[in-house]
Amino acid sequence: MDDQDTRERVARIEILLEEVETLADPAARATATELVQALLELYGEGLARVVTHVAAGDDGELAEALADDELVAHLLLLHGLHPVPLERRVREALEGVSPYLESHGGGVELLGVEQGVVRLRLQGSCSGCPSSTATLKLAIEDAIHRAAPDVERVEADGVAPAAPSPLLQLEFAGGAGPKPAPATGPDDSWAMAGGMPELRGGGHVLRDVAGEPVLFIAMDESFYAYRPVCPGCDGSLADAAVADAELACPSCGRHYDVRRAGRCADTPELHLQPVPLLVDDAGMVKVAMGAVT
Repeated sequence: MDDQDTRERVARIEILLEEVETLADPAARATATELVQALLELYGEGLARVVTHVAAGDDGELAEALADDELVAHLLLLHGLHPVPLERRVREALEGVSPYLESHGGGVELLGVEQGVVRLRLQGSCSGCPSSTATLKLAIEDAIHRAAPDVERVEADGVAPAAPSPLLQLEFAGGAGPKPAPATGPDDSWAMAGGMPELRGGGHVLRDVAGEPVLFIAMDESFYAYRPVCPGCDGSLADAAVADAELACPSCGRHYDVRRAGRCADTPELHLQPVPLLVDDAGMVKVAMGAVT
């Protein structure tokens, strides 16, 4: 069973658990729930003994292997047995997302992790970019969610050098179990764009997501998403050319830096409208359609 098979199995289990909760017969619902809880307790005890034996043997490589296995790590987290400390997982998650934040002119500093609460300070901003805050928020939220679903709450002070921004509060539902994909609010929820096989090796493609056109660009194994409208002439960017990390408007010829949140190289006050984008472990692309104002 590979990682994709395990993800599908986990999704199926979640569906079955929801069906159990809707059983009309109270006795059947109680019996099924008790059975699931008993199995979890039994497997949890078994995993706890495995972790104890690993720790007793002081086998650091084996502990790392357990932590790196997606399914095993998920089960260890579920039972509060993950061998890698929470703060380390949070730091590694932030290190992994740093290049993406830097591409949007931002950064993040970890202030501390105490009792399941992660405190961060946002650094920098995409000056003049209307979606910069949402982009940073979504990227950080998703990175921490994947590496440390046992985090209770994330608090981030948004500080921009030129103009300090107010406190930005990111909250997860409590508990150490799996959590749904993060959302930015009732009007800014994630929309699944699907896989992008046509962008393997680079290129760009226009695709409708939730009834709206989005221009997706692949560059150096990274994905970017923008509204396909030139802010200089209101022309369509559906047939725009991409060269040297710049998107050229076919109507007015202006060039926009793909990596730097769509800044215009010819007219600095202009910029494209970035659409916050993240790629999950299965390679599926999702965007926050309502994040741009």
